[in-house]
Amino acid sequence: MTHLEINTAKLEMAASKLRAISHPMRIAIIDLLADGSRLSVTEIYEKLGMEQATASHHLNILRNKNVVVANKEGKKVFYQLRNMTLAEILDCINRCNES
Repeated sequence: MTHLEINTAKLEMAASKLRAISHPMRIAIIDLLADGSRLSVTEIYEKLGMEQATASHHLNILRNKNVVVANKEGKKVFYQLRNMTLAEILDCINRCNES
């Protein structure tokens, strides 16, 4: 029997990222950005029908966990996914729920 080395730091990082995306509004934000879109906070909260403060709160969590990147242009901040992997994971989960 082979002993597998477990990298606990890597597992903690993965768990932290999964916790960050585990909120329905954050999943909705990731879904909006999953096609490679680059959207402003205004575009995000308007498309999702939420308050600006709520959108900013969720985007801050996603940014702090390196799920999205933010680029400021003038007075606007634009968000996009850091990479498509988490969007692909969410797509996989959605397909698993299909009958």
